[in-house]
Amino acid sequence: MKPVLLGVIGCGNVLGAYRLSIDQLRLTGDAEVTVVCGRENQRPNAAKMLGSARFATDEREVLFSPEVDVVILLTSMAQHAPLAIKALNAGKHVLVEKPFATTLDDADEVLGAAARNERLLVCAPFTVLSPTFQTMARRIRDGSIGKPCLARARYGWSGPWWSEWFYKPGGGCLSDLAVYNLTSLTGLLGPARRVTAMSGVAIPEREVNGTKLAVEAEDNAQVLLDFGEGAFGVVTSGFTMQQYRSPAIEIYGSTGVIQMLGDDWDPDGYELWQNKVGAWQLFKETDPDWHWTAGLPLLVESLQRGSIEPLLRPEHARHVLEILVKARQSAKEGRTLPIESTFEPLKLAATEAQEAAHTIHDRSRSHAT
Repeated sequence: MKPVLLGVIGCGNVLGAYRLSIDQLRLTGDAEVTVVCGRENQRPNAAKMLGSARFATDEREVLFSPEVDVVILLTSMAQHAPLAIKALNAGKHVLVEKPFATTLDDADEVLGAAARNERLLVCAPFTVLSPTFQTMARRIRDGSIGKPCLARARYGWSGPWWSEWFYKPGGGCLSDLAVYNLTSLTGLLGPARRVTAMSGVAIPEREVNGTKLAVEAEDNAQVLLDFGEGAFGVVTSGFTMQQYRSPAIEIYGSTGVIQMLGDDWDPDGYELWQNKVGAWQLFKETDPDWHWTAGLPLLVESLQRGSIEPLLRPEHARHVLEILVKARQSAKEGRTLPIESTFEPLKLAATEAQEAAHTIHDRSRSHAT
């Protein structure tokens, strides 16, 4: 098969993360980067990471190039939707980093452009693709913990120091961090029905590239979700979390508990409690090399096959965006808001005895000693 031709817009830190997936696709002959767009001062770094790819400072050289099949958008958040619409209208398939838009109107325009032009739209984050997520989803669906009743998720750190837009309107910890947990929880439990949130600025001044700046976007947030039928979840997130030693995700069911270790964008296996077993079971990570840019190989594979497995639905990303938007509104107005969008249940990846591949350790024995 001919390699899928990739064009990249955005040469910041995230490009370094995508380099792993890009290099793997290049080595197998499945894809090749033909042109990359960034600021002039990013030219040397782009050349170092992407080799012979042509460098441009004008986004149109990517959007309208006949040598580009897929546009990869790695820019700041506010640029995602406008560039995605242009790329889709130019007949390109699009992979866009999170969130794919900052307003619901922009999100609907992006989805409309994808449908109208019959192009694939793949929206980060890709937490639902990890083997650990997929196994946990199967466990929940097959009743391993009974009826899910409560859920908790967390992701945060001390905050970026390399770009000020994280702390400006259009940035914020909800869009940059909580979006991972919201994607994971709704992927595991289905669409949320209501949201209540508190968010604010806990650290009013930050230092970015050696310069002090006033923080204008939220850097601290708690988001409460109602999944219906008495099931609730909470997401804790912020540029205020120096360290943690807790599971990324915990789902409390009527007959058991399942919890993801590590972060949901970088899982380290999971733990399972079942009342009928009476002991914690620890399942090690089956794919320690799984990377959070996994949406790109999936998109390339889908294009080469001529069809896409619905593991990543843009409607899911749109649902998560509505939660983000209304969480901010809820925090501002002090009230619970309904979530009007929905999405089809995630289709899980085909597997052959995936659970058997996990190595199990019975923690009850270590407790007994």
